[in-house]
Amino acid sequence: MTKVRISGGGRCNVTHAEFIPKELSRKYPRGEKELLGPFHNFMTGDTIAWFEKRGIALKIEEDGRMFPVTDNSQTIIDCFLSEIERLGIEVLLNHSVQEVSQEDEIWKVETTQGSFQGKHLIIATGSNPKIWNILKGLGHTIVPPVPSLFTFNIKDNRIANLPGVSTNASVKVLGTGLESEGPLLITHWGLSGPAILKLSAWGARELNQLDYKFTLQVNWLEYLSFDETLEQLKEIKNNNAKQLVAKHPQFELPKRLWQNLVSAVGIDIETKWAEINKNQLQNLVNQLTQSQFEVNGKSTFKEEFVTAGGVDLKEINFKTFESKLHNKLYLAGEVLNIDAITGGFNFQNCWTGGHLVAQAISE
Repeated sequence: MTKVRISGGGRCNVTHAEFIPKELSRKYPRGEKELLGPFHNFMTGDTIAWFEKRGIALKIEEDGRMFPVTDNSQTIIDCFLSEIERLGIEVLLNHSVQEVSQEDEIWKVETTQGSFQGKHLIIATGSNPKIWNILKGLGHTIVPPVPSLFTFNIKDNRIANLPGVSTNASVKVLGTGLESEGPLLITHWGLSGPAILKLSAWGARELNQLDYKFTLQVNWLEYLSFDETLEQLKEIKNNNAKQLVAKHPQFELPKRLWQNLVSAVGIDIETKWAEINKNQLQNLVNQLTQSQFEVNGKSTFKEEFVTAGGVDLKEINFKTFESKLHNKLYLAGEVLNIDAITGGFNFQNCWTGGHLVAQAISE
């Protein structure tokens, strides 16, 4: 329940308002192909219906994220606890799993508190190294875990005094094919927001190999090219000759960000557009469309840590989420090598996997 409690800043980002299976599956850097079939069986609309049937209404925010109308993750937790009580499910706490084995088609689980056995075994332990080691002992291949969904640590005067400032931008990691776009948030430690989080998810392994040290290029104008921006600035210069450059932000950029970028090219706060020379104009365009920042390290996105890695997807039957190596062993959630970009997609993977496992066992 801990992951549910902290999700969405304590509001619980239950799922995402994407109702086309193929489009939904594209939000998963690892698991896109494998989840397409399962999403045709149980996806966003089914999740919404499941909660509504139990009296929990969800709302859609502008960016597509879905939350309980209460804006409180406890609402979702209470819903699960109520279902557990209604169905008479016994929940045992503080049972550290020590060993898992199968004998005569019966699964046996040894814990620090006792022994348990049953015909079916479901493992939904998330990114748990101890459980991965147990599964490795059962013959499963574990793809080494690396962090996903993290922010970039950057020390740079252009953004040093701007925590909380946000704007739409496009970003790319130079020397790689990694790029993204969307809201970009300046923080005390560097850059964050959906544009960065998407980039970190798709580039989880590549950025790990770079030891999180690389050059990030930012186009603060998102889609405008160098040439398009230069033409617009020339027009602004001609039409606003007596206007102070730093005082009036252009392209709807936040005022303090505009002033920092203007200052970065050596344009004084009292400089007018008429006084801008050709080199200064081109340098300003560079700052606006091709700003380069040296990234040195990462920070986890709040407490919502997501890991890329886990059980190799080739070893799972995605019609039921059953292991291809062991009968009646089911694996769901982040114990598998599946992860998504931010926005409720990681939870949807869990709800879908859980549903199909339950469906398979009930049959």
